[in-house]
Amino acid sequence: MTTSQRRVLLVTHATRGDAQEIAAAVATKLLASGIGVCAPEADLAGTPLAEVDGVGAVDEDDPDIGCELVCVLGGDGTILRGAEISRGSGAPLLGVNLGHVGFLAEAEREDLDATVEHICARSYHVEERTTLAVRAVEDGREVFSSWALNEVTVEKAARERMLELTVEIDGRPLSTWGCDGTVVATPTGSTAYAFSAGGPVVWPDVEALLLVPISAHALFSRPVVVGPQSRLAIQLLPHTDAAAVLWCDGRRAVTLPPGAQVHVERSDQPVRLARLSRAVFTDRLVRKFDLPVHGWRGAARARSTGSDGEGPES
Repeated sequence: MTTSQRRVLLVTHATRGDAQEIAAAVATKLLASGIGVCAPEADLAGTPLAEVDGVGAVDEDDPDIGCELVCVLGGDGTILRGAEISRGSGAPLLGVNLGHVGFLAEAEREDLDATVEHICARSYHVEERTTLAVRAVEDGREVFSSWALNEVTVEKAARERMLELTVEIDGRPLSTWGCDGTVVATPTGSTAYAFSAGGPVVWPDVEALLLVPISAHALFSRPVVVGPQSRLAIQLLPHTDAAAVLWCDGRRAVTLPPGAQVHVERSDQPVRLARLSRAVFTDRLVRKFDLPVHGWRGAARARSTGSDGEGPES
C-alpha cells in the first residue's frame, strides 16, 4: 500500500469506550489538518471511530501499512499490539497513556491536544529500541519463531509442577535451575516482567540483554546482564514431565514439552518509538513509578553555582 498523502494509523484499546471516543476525536482533528487516518479493521467495527468520515481500514497482517506514524491510545498492552501491527513498516509508535503506568507511552491523556499538534508538525524525534528474536526447537525441528520488545519468558505450564532447565550463554552452560521459569528481557523490558522478578533497571540506550530466573531453587540464581551479541538458550530437561509455556511480550505463546530448547538473541529489526521531548530516562522512571525524591537539592545547587548541579553544597 502506497500513498502520497500523509497518513497516521490509530491503534486503540479494544474494549475501553473512553479510548474509542478519544480515537474518534483525534481522527477528526488529524483529518481537519489534512492528514489521512486509518485504523485496524478490528478497531472500526461498531466503534465511534468508524463513524468518522474519511477513516480507512488496514489489514493487521499486512506489514505495508503506508503510514508515517502509529498513534496508540491505551496502555502498554495496546502499545505492544501497535508494535505487532507496524512491525516491518518502519513507522514509529507514539503512545498516549490511557492506562495505569504506561511506561512505553510518551504522552498522557491530558496532553492529547498538544500531542496532535506535534503529530501535525512532525515535531518529534525517534528512538530505536532493541528487540529479541526467539525460536523454539523440538526434536531437532523448529516449532515456533517470533520476536519481543519487552521479554521472552519460559514459564511452567502447571502450578504444581516445577520446571527443570539449563541455561546456556554463547554455547556454554551457565547453570541448571529448578524454578517457575526464566525471563530474557531487553533494556526496554527491564521495567516490565523482569523488574517484577527482581531484575535490574537498565537504561534503554544500554546495549545488553537480561536473564532473570523466576523463583529459582539454586545457590546461584542472580539476574545476569550480557552483551548485545550474546546468544542465550534455555533447555527444558527431558527427564521431567513438566511442560512449559513460551511467551513473547505476554501476547504470543506456545506450549513446549520436556526436552525442547528455546533460543533467544538480539533481533536485527528494532522497534522505533516517537518521542516528543528529550527528557532523561531518570525523570521518566521517577514519574512512572512515583519514586520519592523529596528533599533533592540538585536544582537549587545548579541555580546557585551556575553548574549542572555538581557544585559544592551550601
